[in-house]
Amino acid sequence: MQGLVTVFGGSGFVGAQVVRALAKRGLRVRIAVRRPNVCYRVRTLGDVGQIELVQANLRNPASIGRALDGAEACINLVGILYEAGRQGFQTLHAKGAEEVATAAAARGITRFVQVSALGADVDSPAKYARTKAMGEAAVRAAIPSAVIVRPSVVFGIDDSLFNRFAHLASLLPVIPLPGGGHTRFQPVYVGDLAAAIANAVTDPAAAGKTFEIGGPKVYTYRQLMELTLAEIHKGRALLPLPWPVASLLGILAELPTKLVGFPPVLTADQVILLKTDNVPAAGAPGLKALGVAVPTAVEGLLPTYLYRYRKGGQFAEPPLVTGSGA
Repeated sequence: MQGLVTVFGGSGFVGAQVVRALAKRGLRVRIAVRRPNVCYRVRTLGDVGQIELVQANLRNPASIGRALDGAEACINLVGILYEAGRQGFQTLHAKGAEEVATAAAARGITRFVQVSALGADVDSPAKYARTKAMGEAAVRAAIPSAVIVRPSVVFGIDDSLFNRFAHLASLLPVIPLPGGGHTRFQPVYVGDLAAAIANAVTDPAAAGKTFEIGGPKVYTYRQLMELTLAEIHKGRALLPLPWPVASLLGILAELPTKLVGFPPVLTADQVILLKTDNVPAAGAPGLKALGVAVPTAVEGLLPTYLYRYRKGGQFAEPPLVTGSGA
């Protein structure tokens, strides 16, 4: 395939890396975003003229169609971690995915990748997981050959995983562990995920399949927090929270978002998600099936960006004795 690929949500943390991976493969890329004026720098991820930006809103079908005109393939990366205003799970994950797939099908586009999430389930008590599954079903109904990619949590220099943990540890003397911190995750490096997505849209053998993407190692929530604390040279008490208490904390943490729009540290829906392990199913095709044979380990990458949370910065020596107030 040597044509044009439209990428919805191509300016985000994962999206920018997907655009870079597509550009490296010699493809032309059209990035469809709500506000092209604030993400013009993504055009530098490819050669001159290789990447273009267009305005599109998943709540506006006409703009979706314009973004897909002339495209040979489509990748939908649009997703949110919490609801705010008109940006809701149902609107974007379910209805938005359906609108993109329907418009793509109407234009004869059969190469389509829907980026979902591990744990997507129409019967899930979590709205995030439930609407992700609804989006998958809508995409497959419109384009049976569509590829579904379900990643675990994603890490990298600008992630909202380890950076969030490190930021919390910089502010709080005690770090809460919902449910005791026993939930398991299999973090995947953003560059590996991007390569897998780019391969999924270009490899005909991937058509119609679902891939569950995780990195090389499984960690508990507690272990991820301990890795973060060790890397930023801070000692913090880890406080296990029973699920009812964690749920209440999630409800309270959402109030600033509802009142003034601040991003929440935790939501009640995320607490529900934390009750289920976030790892690929045994035997499910993953990174290797999409051409990424040697996935990147968490331990090798964290030192390249978490140093900014240390007192003293990149060259700070680890403390000889780790105390609760380090």
